[in-house]
Amino acid sequence: MKNNEASLINLNIEEAEFSVLDFETTGTSARFARAIEVGIVKMKNGKIIDTYSSLINPGSQIPYQITLLTGITNDDVLNAPYFEDIIDEIDFFISGSILVAHNLPFDLSFLKSEYLRAGKEMVEIPKVCTLKLARKIYPEIPSKSLGNVVKFLKIKHRHIHRALGDASATAKILDKMLTQLQEEHHIDEVGQLINFMNMPKQKSYRVLKKKLSNDYSSLPAKPGVYYFKDGNDKIIYVGKAKSLKERVRNYFSSNTIRKAKKIVSSASRLGYEETNTELTALITESELIKKHKPRFNTQLKKYGQSYFLKVDKSNHAPKISSTTIFDFDGNDYFGPISSRDSVRSILEIIDKSFLLRECSEREFKKKKRCYLADIERCTAPCEVNSVQKEYSNELAKVYEFLSGKNDSALERLLNRMKIFSENEKYEEAAQMRDTINLLLSQIKKTAILAEPINSANVFIEVMDGNKKDYILLLEGKLFIKDYQLDGSDLFDRALDDYYDNTINLIQKSDEKDLDRIKILLNWMSNHMENSRRFYLKNYQSKEELFSKMTS
Repeated sequence: MKNNEASLINLNIEEAEFSVLDFETTGTSARFARAIEVGIVKMKNGKIIDTYSSLINPGSQIPYQITLLTGITNDDVLNAPYFEDIIDEIDFFISGSILVAHNLPFDLSFLKSEYLRAGKEMVEIPKVCTLKLARKIYPEIPSKSLGNVVKFLKIKHRHIHRALGDASATAKILDKMLTQLQEEHHIDEVGQLINFMNMPKQKSYRVLKKKLSNDYSSLPAKPGVYYFKDGNDKIIYVGKAKSLKERVRNYFSSNTIRKAKKIVSSASRLGYEETNTELTALITESELIKKHKPRFNTQLKKYGQSYFLKVDKSNHAPKISSTTIFDFDGNDYFGPISSRDSVRSILEIIDKSFLLRECSEREFKKKKRCYLADIERCTAPCEVNSVQKEYSNELAKVYEFLSGKNDSALERLLNRMKIFSENEKYEEAAQMRDTINLLLSQIKKTAILAEPINSANVFIEVMDGNKKDYILLLEGKLFIKDYQLDGSDLFDRALDDYYDNTINLIQKSDEKDLDRIKILLNWMSNHMENSRRFYLKNYQSKEELFSKMTS
């Protein structure tokens, strides 16, 4: 194995880059057919970070049935580059990453064939086949074709039978697979992923210690937290599961990974705590790991990179900025937002729709009016005699916007577009139109909570099948109804205090609250359809709140 491949094999999955490849071709045999389109999606830590696509001139006619399937015609590829013209671009794009495809042997055969025709040697990099993984992870699907796996996982598949569209769908499949493999099989490294993919298909189970076997038999097929304990009754590993029975069964497979085998061989007993939903299982897992510090829990689960919009309240004219850190530091935060591009889009909408300052702290301290004030994109709070009420009003409208109310921003943009059009400033009008389209497509991505996270007073109902959890987020403190690790039921007391106007949060938000809120927000961002939010200010009493919930 070459050094480059060996270094990639040892990477943590969250640090590795995956280049997901798809070809459209003139036939099924790389020996006789040629590629007519290539699409590559680069993914890291669950996020698409780059894409590459190009039509390819095959130097031959495209069969009629291929045109029917893909929509690609001979005219489309007539002036397209030959593969040898773009091979350096492709080589640069995939280098340093793990190559992925659905039915990898097919796409790899065309890639190698095209490299060979171009007289170029292909660099050896690790390779992953999502079709091969699907056969192991989803045995219940009769056919593991791309279309069937996409349908099973409820993934949106746009531009079917086009290279970039199919590559994007495969990247989404890979992301779901990696999450499941990490949670259910402790697969954290690229090498472990490849070993799992290449494991023999047969699956048998080892003979277990009697007490461990009895403990396993008592596990329910419900969400919760499980923990292995050694002979001294010390917890050595904690995990969470949507189904405890199904999840723990993987530990006892004869072809499970090395880490799981070590856990089982070191364990004497197996315990569990059932939870109502996956969300409380996640929170319980995190808190038990911190409490017991089990030796096989080398690190807490890392969630995908999230972004927040921060309102810097230390300045009398707060500025909106993006950050990857959420904390209780006196500032207001909105989010989480899943991608950097979405954050940039939302900031662009704010800049073009509201009259907040965009200048740096250094420029602001000069107390001089800038061109943004002259073109009416800022109220000029830097000026000595500025009216701070105007800026506060603009900030309040931004808060409404970030809470999901975009009427004010939309009305302003439409009016500006109209004025530009009437004055025959068509380029500026087109920019306003683009910003309007951006607004309509982006705003729902910020509206997880309609209040700043750090000061939200909201009752959250979480649904998981027939079971429910109730979460109270109260000015930075998070309470969970009937939560075992909290001892007494602080939830009802806090809700009563809020409506009796006797709440006194002398105890500030701490690290536990921060961790709970981060887990809650990450979960909600991926399961919006499984939660309902009720803002306490909208109800006069606890009885009115509960009446609304049941109506």
